Amino acid sequence: MNEAKPQVQRDYPRTITLDSNTAVSLRLMTAADADRMVTFARNLPADDLLFLRMDITNPDVVAQWVQNLAAGRTVTVIAEANGAMAGYASLHHPEVTWQRHLGEIRIQVGQHYRSQGLGRILAAEIFAIARDLGLRKLMAQMTSDQKGAIATFKRLGFQMEALLQDFVIDRSERTRDLIVMAYDVTGLTAHVD
Repeated sequence: MNEAKPQVQRDYPRTITLDSNTAVSLRLMTAADADRMVTFARNLPADDLLFLRMDITNPDVVAQWVQNLAAGRTVTVIAEANGAMAGYASLHHPEVTWQRHLGEIRIQVGQHYRSQGLGRILAAEIFAIARDLGLRKLMAQMTSDQKGAIATFKRLGFQMEALLQDFVIDRSERTRDLIVMAYDVTGLTAHVD
């Protein structure tokens, strides 16, 4: 007997207002967003591109992302403002038997929408989706020199789980240390509301 998979319970599209009073629409990513995602990534500052886990400036990589959306291994919330993508948050949850309780979050906010609360709002969306899907623990990975990302995840209640020396290599072939941070989903509401 097949057990029904948990589904996202959030209502989309939905409009929110940033700290700057900018209206932003939140919705789930679909296959039709592939070109928009590539355009968004290609407009990110060069420093941001160094730290992307996947090269989402490459249409083939984004096509794989879309396949993961269709297979239910990834859920992505897109934020749009003034007709353009302002940012996104993704929850990746491979169905590996012994890690089926884990989800990895990735958040990227466009340069013009930073320091306005969008990253925090996107994180809250992903936390709620993680609960909907029955995940128990969220993970985030970043390099040790991504101080802003580390500070953001600490503010959200994530704790450092591991520091892996020279574990990743960036686009300029420089190795960097990888930090793995984690959050127990059972305590989510204290940090994101």
